[in-house]
Amino acid sequence: MHTAQPMFSICIPAYNRAKYLKPLLDSIYCQNFDDFEIVICEDKSTERNEIRKIVEQYMSKYPNTICYFENPVNFGYDANIRNLVEKSSGIFCFFMGNDDLLCKDALKIVANAIDRHKNIGFVLKSYAWFNDNPDEITQVIHYFKDEKIFKAGKESIRICFRRSGVISGFIVHRNIAQSVATQDYDGSLYYQMHLSGEALVKMSALYLPDVLVLCRNSEAPEFGSSESEKGKYTPGSYTPTARLNMVAGAVRIAEGLDSRHGLGVTNDILRDYANYFYPYIKDQLNLPPYEFYSLYKSFCRIGFSRFPMFHFYCFICYCLGQSKFDILISVVRKFLGRSPHFGKIGI
Repeated sequence: MHTAQPMFSICIPAYNRAKYLKPLLDSIYCQNFDDFEIVICEDKSTERNEIRKIVEQYMSKYPNTICYFENPVNFGYDANIRNLVEKSSGIFCFFMGNDDLLCKDALKIVANAIDRHKNIGFVLKSYAWFNDNPDEITQVIHYFKDEKIFKAGKESIRICFRRSGVISGFIVHRNIAQSVATQDYDGSLYYQMHLSGEALVKMSALYLPDVLVLCRNSEAPEFGSSESEKGKYTPGSYTPTARLNMVAGAVRIAEGLDSRHGLGVTNDILRDYANYFYPYIKDQLNLPPYEFYSLYKSFCRIGFSRFPMFHFYCFICYCLGQSKFDILISVVRKFLGRSPHFGKIGI
């Protein structure tokens, strides 16, 4: 491994999806930047042997660049994120989903931007979605037109918290992430939001307009096998219970920030979620009316009932259905001259 501390630890939580590991590793090794290590923690999946064989091939081809670990039990998503932070040694942890791709020059772009600024604790990335072919992009997610710095504190947390939900391209200062390690949010599927929130209490956020990662949108979720996830998630789909647990987990993380630091960010975070609530219900719009109403009431009890946009999304989206609402959003965005920012969790 590196004799000096690498700039990036590229952290990969490996659980099945072995067929996508080679393209991911290739996208890392073709970077024009080599100050990194790769840390892979395999979470006791059914494809462990296949994953191990692939990793061994790359360890032979690229000696001293990969740290590979096999978890003794299935830790689950959140605990494995924490595990990766612990096993890494870079200045920054740069996470990648196990079926996603790193864009050309991404590491160099991030490193150069970090070098231009001081006290960066978290990088808010731009990214894109694809289905099966990474050359056929379905959505590009930009939050701002230009590079921006958000100083540490409440405002940067408000802006970055919800937008840190997608794990690929999640970049956080490793020392901060390690110092705030906790099991309190295992089973939320949003441990990274805990890390970004804590990092931004003391350090600044850097937003980059360059698309850094390509995220695959065609694979079904596999959460639900670990002890912290059983009963909350069902492998293969996002059930109403799963969606409710995820949003409730994010709110609980925000409340934890307030409890520890007295920032008063929870209400702002709830409002931000309410203003962009479609991604959290879009795959629930085919529920029978009573079941959707029950889900709606459960969201209300979390704290969303006081925000008009939350009620708007729930009522209009359910009446129109996903396909018609997607068309409506596309027309509205085109009229406003903006790219579509609606998609998966974290947008």
